[in-house]
Amino acid sequence: MGLFRRSSSETPATDDARTRRLLDRADTAFQHEPTNGLDADFQSVVMEGLMTDKAAETYPPTGHGYPRR
Repeated sequence: MGLFRRSSSETPATDDARTRRLLDRADTAFQHEPTNGLDADFQSVVMEGLMTDKAAETYPPTGHGYPRR
């Protein structure tokens, strides 16, 4: 299975499933403390991207759809 799969459209269910897999894998990857400053910086950036507190109440926003390829 590739990292990015082509699909004709994305649904709330596929978006949710992808997000859950990403969070689970990040949790596994970062279960140990970073061993140096570069690792700590990388972990911080990844976790900031995953755990943002700026989530929209509804996604996608009104007037927008899920990405189509």
